[in-house]
Amino acid sequence: MTTLKVSSRSPNKPVKKLPTSIEITDKTTVQDVKEKLAKPGHWDPERLGIYDSSKKLLKDRRAIVSQQESIMADQELLVKDLGPQLSWTTVFIIEYLGPILINLAVPLLLRPYIYRTSAPLSSSQYLAMAMIVAHFLKREYETLFVHRFSLATMPLFNIFKNSAHYWFLSGFNLAYWVYAPTSYTAQSSPTIDKLNIAGAVLYLFGEVSNFHTHVTLSKLRSKGGTERGIPKGYGFGWVTCPNYFFELLAWTGVLCVTRSWATVLFMGAAWGQMHLWAVKKEKALRKEFPDTYTKKKHVIVPFVG
Repeated sequence: MTTLKVSSRSPNKPVKKLPTSIEITDKTTVQDVKEKLAKPGHWDPERLGIYDSSKKLLKDRRAIVSQQESIMADQELLVKDLGPQLSWTTVFIIEYLGPILINLAVPLLLRPYIYRTSAPLSSSQYLAMAMIVAHFLKREYETLFVHRFSLATMPLFNIFKNSAHYWFLSGFNLAYWVYAPTSYTAQSSPTIDKLNIAGAVLYLFGEVSNFHTHVTLSKLRSKGGTERGIPKGYGFGWVTCPNYFFELLAWTGVLCVTRSWATVLFMGAAWGQMHLWAVKKEKALRKEFPDTYTKKKHVIVPFVG
């Protein structure tokens, strides 16, 4: 049994009713510490961030505290109130629900009020709607049954920032322009043409491949676990994050159907964000597995970047 001093990371904003010390064993995890410290003040344990003396957050909730050299050297934990939290599952469900509802409501319910027309959707517009909605329904399914998150929660207020990308760029942005009676989608291909078919095939290939890579990634971590591994198999020999590559292929298929600058705008923003994540992922894998990880030159698109 070891006794550690407990202090607020931000002295100007101390955590109320925070114990001054805590006893740990050689089996006590970061999550155990959170739960013990939360009891006196009736805190949500997920609101408490645990830091070492260098103010580095201990993200791995299953990490054994006694094995953290920075903690044991100073015999002290720093604690910070991270604010109201939401589970990552809830965050993703909310993020993806927006595009689903918007891309159904605008063409099927709100079109007469927005565009002042009762003209039916073109075949291409129906196809575009089905592809966009199906993409986000797939994401909802993966959130509930495939993905395994290393972090349990995120700050509540981040939901607004995170949702903006999906609700506006793939929600209002796509819906307003793609389903308009004068849109290029409606005018260029009122019936299903060869480019529509090619887009649908590319979309299906991208979505199925993306799902396959997500399953591969989920198998690297036990249920509720935080461990990491080296992803291998289909796509992972080409780039760091083939799941992003296949997602871009799927959206290229959507672009073949919509033929809209609004789709290009969404894809550009998505590519930019995914590239940042992929570069970070490549650096993390090189650092964590320096002797066993095969370094990748390209993080998303083979031979491009």
